[in-house]
Amino acid sequence: MRKLIAYPLSTIYYLLFGCTLVIFHAIQWVCFNLFGYNAHKRSVDVLYFFLVANTYILGIRYKIKGLEKLPADTPLIIASNHQSLYDIITIGWYMRKAHPKFISKIELGKGIPSISYNLNHGGSVLINRKDAKQSLSAIREMAQYIETNKRSAVIFPEGTRSKTGKPRPFAENGLKILCKYAPSAYVVPVTINNSWKMTRWGSFPLGIGNKLEFIIHDPVPVKDMPFSELFKKTELVITQAIN
Repeated sequence: MRKLIAYPLSTIYYLLFGCTLVIFHAIQWVCFNLFGYNAHKRSVDVLYFFLVANTYILGIRYKIKGLEKLPADTPLIIASNHQSLYDIITIGWYMRKAHPKFISKIELGKGIPSISYNLNHGGSVLINRKDAKQSLSAIREMAQYIETNKRSAVIFPEGTRSKTGKPRPFAENGLKILCKYAPSAYVVPVTINNSWKMTRWGSFPLGIGNKLEFIIHDPVPVKDMPFSELFKKTELVITQAIN
Protein backbone atom coordinates (compact mmCIF):
# COMPACT_ATOMS: atom_id res chain seq x y z
CA MET A 1 0.00 0.00 0.00
CA ARG A 2 2.81 2.40 0.89
CA LYS A 3 4.50 1.87 -2.46
CA LEU A 4 1.17 2.25 -4.28
CA ILE A 5 0.58 5.64 -2.66
CA ALA A 6 4.13 6.64 -3.58
CA TYR A 7 3.38 6.57 -7.34
CA PRO A 8 1.01 9.58 -7.54
CA LEU A 9 2.99 11.49 -4.89
CA SER A 10 6.24 10.91 -6.79
CA THR A 11 4.61 12.14 -10.00
CA ILE A 12 3.54 15.38 -8.32
CA TYR A 13 6.97 15.74 -6.74
CA TYR A 14 8.83 15.37 -10.03
CA LEU A 15 6.58 17.95 -11.69
CA LEU A 16 7.37 20.43 -8.90
CA PHE A 17 11.05 19.48 -8.96
CA GLY A 18 11.33 20.03 -12.71
CA CYS A 19 9.51 23.37 -12.60
CA THR A 20 11.71 24.56 -9.75
CA LEU A 21 14.90 23.74 -11.66
CA VAL A 22 13.74 25.45 -14.86
CA ILE A 23 12.52 28.60 -13.13
CA PHE A 24 15.63 29.00 -10.98
CA HIS A 25 17.97 28.38 -13.90
CA ALA A 26 16.78 31.68 -15.35
CA ILE A 27 16.86 33.40 -11.96
CA GLN A 28 20.44 32.24 -11.34
CA TRP A 29 21.55 33.46 -14.75
CA VAL A 30 20.14 36.95 -14.12
CA CYS A 31 21.56 37.15 -10.60
CA PHE A 32 25.03 35.95 -11.56
CA ASN A 33 25.45 37.96 -14.76
CA LEU A 34 23.87 41.21 -13.60
CA PHE A 35 24.57 41.33 -9.87
CA GLY A 36 27.47 38.97 -9.08
CA TYR A 37 28.27 36.35 -6.46
CA ASN A 38 26.20 37.57 -3.52
CA ALA A 39 22.99 37.81 -5.53
CA HIS A 40 23.65 34.44 -7.12
CA LYS A 41 24.29 32.92 -3.69
CA ARG A 42 20.95 34.20 -2.42
CA SER A 43 19.17 32.81 -5.47
CA VAL A 44 20.75 29.39 -4.84
CA ASP A 45 19.70 29.54 -1.18
CA VAL A 46 16.10 30.08 -2.28
CA LEU A 47 16.47 27.27 -4.82
CA TYR A 48 17.57 24.90 -2.06
CA PHE A 49 14.61 26.04 0.07
CA PHE A 50 12.14 25.08 -2.65
CA LEU A 51 13.92 21.80 -3.42
CA VAL A 52 13.62 20.84 0.25
CA ALA A 53 10.03 22.11 0.42
CA ASN A 54 9.09 20.01 -2.61
CA THR A 55 9.96 16.86 -0.68
CA TYR A 56 7.18 17.60 1.82
CA ILE A 57 4.83 16.25 -0.86
CA LEU A 58 6.47 12.89 -0.15
CA GLY A 59 5.88 13.24 3.59
CA ILE A 60 9.57 13.83 4.25
CA ARG A 61 10.62 15.30 7.60
CA TYR A 62 14.02 16.65 8.57
CA LYS A 63 15.93 16.54 11.83
CA ILE A 64 19.12 18.59 11.91
CA LYS A 65 21.33 18.34 15.00
CA GLY A 66 24.30 20.53 15.83
CA LEU A 67 23.92 23.53 13.50
CA GLU A 68 25.11 25.71 16.35
CA LYS A 69 28.49 23.91 16.21
CA LEU A 70 29.45 25.35 12.81
CA PRO A 71 32.28 27.88 13.27
CA ALA A 72 31.71 31.27 11.66
CA ASP A 73 34.08 33.27 9.47
CA THR A 74 36.52 30.43 8.85
CA PRO A 75 37.02 27.81 6.12
CA LEU A 76 35.17 24.54 6.72
CA ILE A 77 35.64 21.07 5.27
CA ILE A 78 32.31 19.32 5.67
CA ALA A 79 32.91 15.57 5.42
CA SER A 80 29.89 13.29 5.31
CA ASN A 81 28.67 9.84 4.42
CA HIS A 82 26.59 9.82 1.23
CA GLN A 83 23.24 8.16 0.64
CA SER A 84 21.34 10.12 -2.04
CA LEU A 85 21.15 13.42 -3.94
CA TYR A 86 18.89 14.65 -1.12
CA ASP A 87 22.04 14.90 1.01
CA ILE A 88 23.14 17.76 -1.21
CA ILE A 89 19.98 19.85 -1.17
CA THR A 90 19.62 19.41 2.59
CA ILE A 91 23.19 20.50 3.30
CA GLY A 92 22.77 23.33 0.80
CA TRP A 93 19.72 24.71 2.61
CA TYR A 94 20.34 24.04 6.29
CA MET A 95 24.06 24.92 6.17
CA ARG A 96 23.65 27.83 3.77
CA LYS A 97 25.32 30.32 6.13
CA ALA A 98 28.59 28.41 5.63
CA HIS A 99 28.46 28.92 1.83
CA PRO A 100 28.77 25.17 1.05
CA LYS A 101 30.47 24.28 -2.24
CA PHE A 102 30.41 20.75 -3.61
CA ILE A 103 32.91 18.39 -5.18
CA SER A 104 30.78 16.78 -7.87
CA LYS A 105 31.27 14.36 -10.71
CA ILE A 106 31.87 16.01 -14.06
CA GLU A 107 28.75 14.46 -15.60
CA LEU A 108 26.57 16.81 -13.53
CA GLY A 109 28.15 19.87 -15.13
CA LYS A 110 26.04 19.75 -18.29
CA GLY A 111 22.40 19.46 -19.20
CA ILE A 112 20.65 19.78 -15.83
CA PRO A 113 18.80 23.09 -15.36
CA SER A 114 19.86 25.04 -12.26
CA ILE A 115 22.08 22.25 -10.92
CA SER A 116 24.65 22.37 -13.73
CA TYR A 117 24.63 26.18 -13.73
CA ASN A 118 25.25 26.38 -10.00
CA LEU A 119 28.04 23.80 -10.14
CA ASN A 120 29.77 25.73 -12.92
CA HIS A 121 29.34 29.24 -11.54
CA GLY A 122 28.76 28.98 -7.79
CA GLY A 123 32.22 27.98 -6.60
CA SER A 124 31.87 24.19 -6.71
CA VAL A 125 34.25 21.96 -8.70
CA LEU A 126 33.66 19.12 -11.14
CA ILE A 127 35.94 16.10 -11.12
CA ASN A 128 36.53 13.37 -13.65
CA ARG A 129 36.77 10.16 -11.65
CA LYS A 130 38.66 8.52 -14.50
CA ASP A 131 41.36 11.21 -14.40
CA ALA A 132 43.10 11.25 -11.02
CA LYS A 133 45.35 14.17 -11.96
CA GLN A 134 42.41 16.38 -12.95
CA SER A 135 40.45 15.37 -9.86
CA LEU A 136 43.21 16.18 -7.39
CA SER A 137 43.99 19.46 -9.17
CA ALA A 138 40.32 20.52 -8.96
CA ILE A 139 40.16 19.62 -5.27
CA ARG A 140 43.33 21.63 -4.63
CA GLU A 141 41.70 24.65 -6.30
CA MET A 142 38.64 24.15 -4.11
CA ALA A 143 40.83 24.10 -0.98
CA GLN A 144 42.59 27.29 -1.99
CA TYR A 145 39.22 28.89 -2.75
CA ILE A 146 37.72 28.17 0.68
CA GLU A 147 40.97 29.15 2.42
CA THR A 148 40.94 32.54 0.70
CA ASN A 149 37.21 33.24 0.91
CA LYS A 150 36.42 31.51 4.23
CA ARG A 151 33.76 29.29 2.72
CA SER A 152 33.00 25.58 2.94
CA ALA A 153 33.84 22.54 0.85
CA VAL A 154 31.55 19.52 1.07
CA ILE A 155 33.17 16.16 0.41
CA PHE A 156 31.73 12.66 0.50
CA PRO A 157 34.79 10.45 1.16
CA GLU A 158 32.86 7.30 0.23
CA GLY A 159 32.86 8.56 -3.36
CA THR A 160 29.78 6.63 -4.46
CA ARG A 161 26.60 6.88 -2.44
CA SER A 162 25.44 3.94 -0.37
CA LYS A 163 22.11 2.51 -1.57
CA THR A 164 21.45 0.66 1.67
CA GLY A 165 22.67 3.11 4.29
CA LYS A 166 25.66 0.93 5.15
CA PRO A 167 28.78 3.10 4.78
CA ARG A 168 31.45 2.30 2.22
CA PRO A 169 35.14 2.60 3.13
CA PHE A 170 36.33 6.21 3.10
CA ALA A 171 39.02 7.26 0.62
CA GLU A 172 41.55 9.69 2.03
CA ASN A 173 43.02 11.48 -1.03
CA GLY A 174 40.38 14.17 -1.49
CA LEU A 175 40.16 15.02 2.19
CA LYS A 176 43.95 15.04 2.45
CA ILE A 177 44.28 17.59 -0.37
CA LEU A 178 41.63 19.81 1.20
CA CYS A 179 43.39 19.75 4.55
CA LYS A 180 46.80 20.43 3.01
CA TYR A 181 45.73 23.49 1.03
CA ALA A 182 43.23 24.88 3.54
CA PRO A 183 45.36 24.71 6.70
CA SER A 184 43.20 27.14 8.70
CA ALA A 185 40.04 25.10 8.08
CA TYR A 186 37.99 23.04 10.49
CA VAL A 187 36.89 19.55 9.48
CA VAL A 188 33.19 19.15 10.27
CA PRO A 189 32.07 15.49 10.35
CA VAL A 190 28.41 15.01 9.40
CA THR A 191 26.39 11.81 9.69
CA ILE A 192 23.37 11.30 7.43
CA ASN A 193 20.66 8.79 8.29
CA ASN A 194 17.73 7.51 6.23
CA SER A 195 18.44 9.53 3.08
CA TRP A 196 18.94 6.24 1.20
CA LYS A 197 15.29 5.40 1.83
CA MET A 198 14.31 8.12 -0.62
CA THR A 199 15.46 5.85 -3.45
CA ARG A 200 14.86 2.45 -1.86
CA TRP A 201 12.62 1.57 -4.84
CA GLY A 202 14.82 3.34 -7.38
CA SER A 203 14.10 6.70 -8.99
CA PHE A 204 10.37 5.99 -9.30
CA PRO A 205 8.47 5.81 -7.13
CA LEU A 206 10.40 7.62 -4.44
CA GLY A 207 10.27 6.66 -0.78
CA ILE A 208 7.58 8.40 1.25
CA GLY A 209 7.11 9.25 4.90
CA ASN A 210 10.78 9.12 5.84
CA LYS A 211 12.57 11.18 8.48
CA LEU A 212 16.00 12.32 7.31
CA GLU A 213 18.49 12.97 10.08
CA PHE A 214 21.66 15.05 9.77
CA ILE A 215 24.03 15.07 12.75
CA ILE A 216 26.74 17.75 12.79
CA HIS A 217 29.56 16.59 15.04
CA ASP A 218 32.20 18.68 16.81
CA PRO A 219 34.48 20.49 14.32
CA VAL A 220 38.20 19.70 14.48
CA PRO A 221 40.87 22.23 13.44
CA VAL A 222 43.05 20.80 10.67
CA LYS A 223 46.18 22.06 12.39
CA ASP A 224 45.44 20.26 15.66
CA MET A 225 46.55 16.76 14.66
CA PRO A 226 48.37 14.78 11.94
CA PHE A 227 46.20 14.02 8.92
CA SER A 228 46.25 10.25 9.46
CA GLU A 229 44.80 10.70 12.95
CA LEU A 230 42.30 13.30 11.75
CA PHE A 231 41.13 11.02 8.93
CA LYS A 232 40.58 8.03 11.21
CA LYS A 233 38.77 10.16 13.77
CA THR A 234 36.52 11.71 11.12
CA GLU A 235 35.54 8.36 9.61
CA LEU A 236 34.91 6.82 13.03
CA VAL A 237 32.76 9.70 14.28
CA ILE A 238 30.64 9.68 11.12
CA THR A 239 30.14 5.93 10.82
CA GLN A 240 29.46 5.28 14.51
CA ALA A 241 26.37 7.52 14.33
CA ILE A 242 24.86 5.80 11.27
CA ASN A 243 21.71 3.89 12.14
